[in-house]
Amino acid sequence: MPDIMSNIPKVNPTKTRAWKALESHFAIQKDVSLQNLFKQDASRTQRLSLQWNDFYLDYSKNHISRETIALLVDLANEVNLSAAIKAQFAGETINETEDRAVLHTALRDFSNPHPEVQQVLEQIQEFTEAVISGTWKGYTGKAITTIVNIGIGGSDLGPDMVVEALRHYRNHLEVHFISNIEGDHVQEVLKQLDPETTLFIVVSKSFTTQETLANANTVRAWFLESASEAAIAKHFVAVSTNTEAVVKFGVALENIFTLWDWVGGRFSLWSAVGLSICCSVGFDDFKALLQGAHKMDQHFKETELDKNAPVLMALISVWYNNFFNCESEAVIPYTQYLTKLVPYLQQAIMESNGKNVDRNGDM
Repeated sequence: MPDIMSNIPKVNPTKTRAWKALESHFAIQKDVSLQNLFKQDASRTQRLSLQWNDFYLDYSKNHISRETIALLVDLANEVNLSAAIKAQFAGETINETEDRAVLHTALRDFSNPHPEVQQVLEQIQEFTEAVISGTWKGYTGKAITTIVNIGIGGSDLGPDMVVEALRHYRNHLEVHFISNIEGDHVQEVLKQLDPETTLFIVVSKSFTTQETLANANTVRAWFLESASEAAIAKHFVAVSTNTEAVVKFGVALENIFTLWDWVGGRFSLWSAVGLSICCSVGFDDFKALLQGAHKMDQHFKETELDKNAPVLMALISVWYNNFFNCESEAVIPYTQYLTKLVPYLQQAIMESNGKNVDRNGDM
């Protein structure tokens, strides 16, 4: 991936002309009720909504007008958001704090596959097909019936969310997630497991994450109560970059799945971190998941800002957070399958936007 300095403009949005215009607009707009906004514009819903593929985004039920949206788009243009989007997709080092690119979009781009990504996808396919078909055997010769993902943060929240969201597509494998270092959580999962038919996926990029290693070692000790050290290789795989530490744990070298520095943890479910997802629904549906995400990537990358669903939703958040001083947002899933979407989004938003220092180093 490219390793060049980011050219994202470092504009303080509060110092722009558009911001000043929004302040003046807010002084007039803040006390206007939604009822009056709909009375003033009979076609409000049609004007403040958009359709993209199967998605319908209705943002008319917000304290905004068409003028608000126009001013917010002016703000996005003045800070040169389009250049920032291009820089991300070009693999530039937009994460200057950690000096790395933010290119998880490459994980789901089959039109221009990256060789390293393609290699890991092939490894994922071969592995998951063996597990699902039953050709992967445990240490007593039995097929695997249960998958347990051991991780924390993005190594847990993303896969757990998607496995639940795609419950309708799941196969015969049972899938569990261990993340909480609190002992009862681990023990309650272990009560349900048969060591002869359970496969554990330890997910830690550095393989030094304290909580994940504590849980992995607890599970390892439980497993060794009925199996030998040699059996670990048949029941533990890992997603990590620390090959030496993983092999020392007992995982066979060929059962280590890598990921890259340019994949942030909160966006990592699209990588080998999603191994539990692929075990749950099969490679074809996992690939379809990636392809669907790529379609939205293209919409975000190529669509004009005033018709761009992610951009519009982000701009409305800017409006509420900075002008109405709203400190929280409610995300209310429309289906029980998405019950775990909220904690997943919470982590992504807090880690992405929970900053008090801007790109210029100013508070």
